[in-house]
Amino acid sequence: MSTDPAVEVRGLVKRYGAKTAVDGLDLTVGAGTVTAVLGPNGAGKTTTVETCEGYRRADAGTVRVLGLDPVADAARLRPRIGVMLQSGGVYSGARADEMLRHMAKLHAHPLDVDALTERLGLESCGRTTYRRLSGGQQQRLSLAMAVVGRPELVFLDEPTAGLDPQARRSTWDLVRELRADGVTTVLTTHFMDEAEQLADEVAIFDSGRAVVHGTPEELCRGGAENTLRFGGRPGLDTGSLLKALPDGSSAAELTPGSYRITGTVDPQLLATVTSWCAQHGVMPDRISVERHTLEDVFLELTGKELRA
Repeated sequence: MSTDPAVEVRGLVKRYGAKTAVDGLDLTVGAGTVTAVLGPNGAGKTTTVETCEGYRRADAGTVRVLGLDPVADAARLRPRIGVMLQSGGVYSGARADEMLRHMAKLHAHPLDVDALTERLGLESCGRTTYRRLSGGQQQRLSLAMAVVGRPELVFLDEPTAGLDPQARRSTWDLVRELRADGVTTVLTTHFMDEAEQLADEVAIFDSGRAVVHGTPEELCRGGAENTLRFGGRPGLDTGSLLKALPDGSSAAELTPGSYRITGTVDPQLLATVTSWCAQHGVMPDRISVERHTLEDVFLELTGKELRA
């Protein structure tokens, strides 16, 4: 597997008239990884991805995809990538099976169409025209068309939007198999659990910039404070407990006998809490550590909910 990045964006700027949609954005996607791109509406996600796909031309900065310029080298790049758009890209009057087989014939070594159709639950709608497919069927067909050519890199825009839980899990499994086969995936999604489950790296965009980039574990560990909860007898001296805790921590009795500690929750803090309890004759129970989620980090960084 190549050690060179599959996607490398440096100082990308894209304007639409007086509006700057992308403002000096940097992004690196490692080869063979799944990178989830998150951000509120208007953060520059779609513009950045479309520039990487070669559908838009940058106003400033550099974009390299598989080492190529996606505009100048489009003829060389397109056979090597797959693109799943959130909507469009399919002839509305074409039958699902026709479209998928046509796409397969454009590639030298496509996947087995029948096996892919069965895998994504499209067997029953092969003769149905695209415009008559349900939203979920359209999504699955678009995904199949993106991967049927065995791409080295695939861009997936909201691949599980509108899918039922079973189809969603099947899509997740397919993304994992692509990664196992060395395929690089750039995934835009509004589902935080999807990013946490699938992504090796997460890039959070806001106001046209990538404000943070790291593994889900790194972002959750380095974002908002974590929480330790425990039970004990009501009316413990939380002021005394707070003095024993590291600077920046807090301690509160939420309801009688239910206590919450916030701060950098690590083995040392846990040992401090249990030691304090031992010194004060308290037998703590129901001790739990709440790990902050990717959604917590997202809201802290952007102050906005992620909406579809």
